[in-house]
Formats: sequence, C-alpha cells, structure tokens
Amino acid sequence: MTTAAEPARGTIDAALAARLARIVGARRVLFRDSELVAYRSDGLPSYRARPACAVFPGTRDETIAVVRALADAGVPFVPRGAGTGLSGGALADGVVLLGLNRLTRILAVDPDDRLAVVEPGVVNVALSRAAQPYGLHYAPDPSSQAACTIGGNVAENAGGPHCLKYGVTTNHVVALTVALPDGEVVTLGGAGGEPEGYDLVGAFVGSEGCFGIALDVTVRLTPNPEAVRTLLADFASMDAAAHAVSDIIAAGIVPAALEMLDQPTIRIVEASAYAAGYPTDAAAVLLIELDGALAGLETDVAAVDGMCRARGARGVRVARDESDRARLWQGRKKAFGAMGRLSSHLVVQDAVVPRTKLPEVLARIQAIAAAHRVTVCNVFHAGDGNVHPNVAYDADDPDETARVQAAMREIMDACVAAGGTITGEHGVGVDKLPYMDMIFSPQSLRAMCDLRDVFDPARRSNPGKVVPVHRCREWHAAPAARRGAP
Repeated sequence: MTTAAEPARGTIDAALAARLARIVGARRVLFRDSELVAYRSDGLPSYRARPACAVFPGTRDETIAVVRALADAGVPFVPRGAGTGLSGGALADGVVLLGLNRLTRILAVDPDDRLAVVEPGVVNVALSRAAQPYGLHYAPDPSSQAACTIGGNVAENAGGPHCLKYGVTTNHVVALTVALPDGEVVTLGGAGGEPEGYDLVGAFVGSEGCFGIALDVTVRLTPNPEAVRTLLADFASMDAAAHAVSDIIAAGIVPAALEMLDQPTIRIVEASAYAAGYPTDAAAVLLIELDGALAGLETDVAAVDGMCRARGARGVRVARDESDRARLWQGRKKAFGAMGRLSSHLVVQDAVVPRTKLPEVLARIQAIAAAHRVTVCNVFHAGDGNVHPNVAYDADDPDETARVQAAMREIMDACVAAGGTITGEHGVGVDKLPYMDMIFSPQSLRAMCDLRDVFDPARRSNPGKVVPVHRCREWHAAPAARRGAP
C-alpha cells in the first residue's frame, strides 16, 4: 500500500467559479445539467458520471491559469479531448471537467526534420492533412481519427490499423510541454530525443491524464510510401483467416495493416451507409495493406495472396484505385459506428493475445457469446493480436446487461489465460480497473502509484483511474469505478 497522502478534495464555490469565468469567459464555464449532459460519458456509454462543472480554455495561457486556479483551491479535474475514448477514462465524476478541444493550433510543420508541433485539441486526421503537401503524414491512425485529438491520443497511447508496421503514439512523440497538476510548466524530451536521464516522455504518453495536461506535443512525421496495395481476402471460417494472419507474419512480411472483420460485423457494415463491398456470406474477411518501395511490392502482394488462398480464402482482390481503397477502409474504420444500428449501447472490448493464439481465443469468444446469449461482433487489429469483441445491448434491460457483464468478464479471462493482456490501445480508465489485479502484482501496482506521485502527489488529475483505487488510497474518489458497468 502506498504511503502517499490522501488526495486533496476542494469544492467549487462561488469565488472559484468567478475566477474560472474571468480566465476563460462566463460562456466557457458550464454548470447546468442541460449543458453538461454531453459530457456525462465518453465513447463507451455504459459508464456515466456528472461533472461538477466543465471549463473550456481557448489558449495555452488560459489552460495554465485554469490548472493553477484549481490547484490553489485543491479541486480535482479530468482532462478531456474529443470524448472518443472507450474506457471511461475521461469521465469527471463530481469533479471539474477540463476540456481541451479548443486548443486546435498546428504550431509548426518542419518537413526537413520531419517534425510537427501541435496543441492537444488538434484532430488526428487534420495533422496528416497539414503534412500532406510535404509528402508526409502522421502514422498513428485510430479508427476515430476523424474526431479524436492528438492530446487524447497521447493520454491513451493510441494505436490504429497502421500501427502494426509504424508503431503506436509513443513511437512518434519526441517532446511535450506539460502543465503539471500543481500548475508548474515543464518540458519533457526534445526534438533530438530525451536530453538526459529517464524517459519522461515515455512515462507521460499513456498516463491517461493522471500526470497532467499536454500543452503542446512534438511528433515525428512519416514519409508517404511510394506505393500502396490494399487487399481484401474473404474466408469461409474465422479459423482459416486467423491462421492466414500467422502465416503472413511468420513469412517475414510486415503489412502496414492487417485487420479482420467477422460475419456479424460484415453484415452490419454492408447494411449501413458505410457499405464497403465486403461479401456478406463470408465468415471473415482480412483487410491487408502493403506499402513501401514499388520495387518488390508486387512480389509481397503475390506472396500474401498465395498464403491466403493456401488457407482456403475464397477470393483475394486488390483495390483498383485510391477510391476503391478508401471504400474498403471506410467499412473497417466506421464499423463501430455501424453497430449503432443494433441497439442503444455498445460494449467495445479491447485485449491483446499472441497471434498464434488467435484461432483458439476467437473460438472461445464465440462459445462464451453463445453461452450467455449475446451477439459478439469482432473487428480488430489481427496483425498484432489486438482483439475487439463488441456487444450491442439494451442497458435498460437488467437481464441482458447482466449477461453482457458476465460474457465480457469471461472474454477478458480467456485473453489473459492465453498469455495476453487487458488492453492494447483503449486504456484502463474505469472499464479495466477490475482486471488490473489479474495481470499486475501488488508491488507493480504500488510502483505505478509511486510514479504518479512524482507528477501529481495530491492525486487531483483524473482521480480514480488506471490503478485500482484501493492500491492508491483513493477509493472514495472513484464512485463510477465502484458502481461497475459492462
């Protein structure tokens, strides 16, 4: 058990409310229920919490001033970007929600050093658009990249389909200017890498808002590939598709992306506005993208085609042009949105298993779904074993909710038992708190608390998230985590 002091818990009184209004303007401080309803959940609507208020600074200086005002009052806060997270990590339960979505400036694009400096509210895809004239792009590409922000990507160490080859957010962040929870402003890392000592950038990326707020982020930009080939292979069984994934990687070919969609997902996508031309009678499809120098690329395409067919692929086709490629990707990236047609709520689970265990884990997931009478839609990053079993359900139906909860728990148990872990990219937030003790020892959890104390000894930044609260003596700070949800 950590020996850190209990978190400070101030209140939002009239004096603090007036101070915040003077900093950001009265219209940018929200208190009414009707104003806060949009901020009571993130992209995982199973969890809901009401902020005490929401504050939206518009500049770096305003952000620092807000953090310092909250520090002076001892009031906890939760940083929030676009609210597209899928772990309940940006919920402010009775504390201040500090919205960063107005900090949208791209401060610099340096094509010579292949770097960009951006504010935290810059939308992911907007950065690649700004870099496009220089033949560059920002490689990490979450499925929500049209809405999610770079600050949120940093908080969650976000991944995406093309991270199989290019790496996740932490591989592309070289420096951060950070407002610590006490209002001190520090610089972590540098354009040339960490100047000395510990990898503090590596510690901050993925800290889920528990270490402070990124005021600006310096990221690496990646040259656009000379050529791209996007393939769609369809299979009569998920087992065959999963074995094809292992064959491709084992052959030494590293696709830019290697994604799988199962039949329930395919049919949902094809019935939606995001229809991509996937065969609806396929048990599974693989979306495979190869890129790089034109020389040798067709050889890899032929090899991947052959390996898929050797595993029983009924057909393998290559996108005809950029428009066809974009359509194939639209179906994959909008699959979660298409699932909104099924029911009012959606559990988007996230775990990682060894690629070689994919066939047995997917079979186990199907068995669990059948046992609990729920429909699981699988759409995931097959190349790195990052599975996303999704269940649409009616949260107003207690019986169905209980069955979904039980199924999700068994699925997570199965992934851990296969040698996997509890999250690949969505983060822990509150959703994965019950599973942390499954994979981390008490000593490891204490070390996480100790590291947090370096950045936020008062535990005011995103309280009650990531580490089970009883490990850090802040159980009373996380009522949403205690209540539980699927």
